[in-house]
Amino acid sequence: MDAITVLSESYLALIREFPLRPLRSEADLDAAIAMTHKLIDKKGRDAGEEDYLEVLAGLIHAYEAEVDPLPELDPVAALRFLLETNGITQAQLAEETGLAMATISEILNGKRRISAKARESLAKRFKVCSSLFT
Repeated sequence: MDAITVLSESYLALIREFPLRPLRSEADLDAAIAMTHKLIDKKGRDAGEEDYLEVLAGLIHAYEAEVDPLPELDPVAALRFLLETNGITQAQLAEETGLAMATISEILNGKRRISAKARESLAKRFKVCSSLFT
């Protein structure tokens, strides 16, 4: 059996178990989330399972964005929140990101915008998407 056949069989088995269709209710959402957890917990997923999981995650994201969109978050407020929840000081952040202490202070005080370089450094440090800081 070649890789394409194996891929197709695993993908089709998932389609039979939980068809990839638009989510239209909270019950659909709950079932989709349960399926993603099942796949995430599975060790050694093959390419077909990875593809299925990616598409299913997209359906979940689309449903949640339409039904319960996230509020717009001010990038400075996000940075303050991350500093507080991670229990780190501005000095520690400067050391860990390579950003100047003055730059961080000016950002937090609204005197400076967050540059592309700073966005990338902050995103890497906090393991978040850099768009959080735009």
